[in-house]
Amino acid sequence: MATFLEYVPGNSFLHSMNPSVKLIAAMVFAITCFVTSNLAFLAVLLVIALALAFSCGLTKETAGLCKAVFAFSLILAVVLILTTPQGYELVPLPWGYIGTGSLLAALTVVIRLMAAAIPLFLVFYVTKTNDLTNSAVKQLHVPYRYAFTFTSTVHFIPVFMNDMAGIMEAQTARGVQFDGSLIKKIRLMIPLCVPLLVTSVRKTNSAAIAAEVRGFNLRTRQSGYKEYPVRGSDIAVLVAVFGLLAAAIVLNVLL
Repeated sequence: MATFLEYVPGNSFLHSMNPSVKLIAAMVFAITCFVTSNLAFLAVLLVIALALAFSCGLTKETAGLCKAVFAFSLILAVVLILTTPQGYELVPLPWGYIGTGSLLAALTVVIRLMAAAIPLFLVFYVTKTNDLTNSAVKQLHVPYRYAFTFTSTVHFIPVFMNDMAGIMEAQTARGVQFDGSLIKKIRLMIPLCVPLLVTSVRKTNSAAIAAEVRGFNLRTRQSGYKEYPVRGSDIAVLVAVFGLLAAAIVLNVLL
């Protein structure tokens, strides 16, 4: 299983796509998920996202992502259930009731967040960070400073996660037990943020010096030598995702 948001080599269709097209398609797909509230259509989008993950051999990574997104969306779902009295009343509450519409709204939130998150995360698993940065600069005309900042932030997430795991292993070797309730784990992990912060500042400073030495301020669209052609299959993908967006808008108008 790959590290979180770390590039996984492969020869799948998603791996071979243009990096900019992948990023645009994932963003449009995510927007589509938030445009529609039709539960059946969202379920179709979720199936498409899972099929994409399966096609590039990232089933385990996607399962871990879905687990994390489900835990987060479950909190929002509970809030919706308790604060959105809709439909036929099932359970009376002092401030309202839990209805069938409340449950449907909660289920919609869970499916929407999972369907929107999968393609966005797949982009980083099937695309090298350098290719994503250079393609955004050359083809999307994004200033190199902003593209580099974004991709560097994503790159440092697994690095900091590995550092945190190493710190926790060191504390475990010293007899600290992280087992127990969530409150206990949070209480034990808060002091570990100090050494993680120190390590993060050092690595960020080293990365800044290395970028400055390599002429960071001199980078332009013409600096990159690698070309990223847009093929017919890339255009077909864009047409497909924009078609899904149009379908979502039409469903909202009709329903």
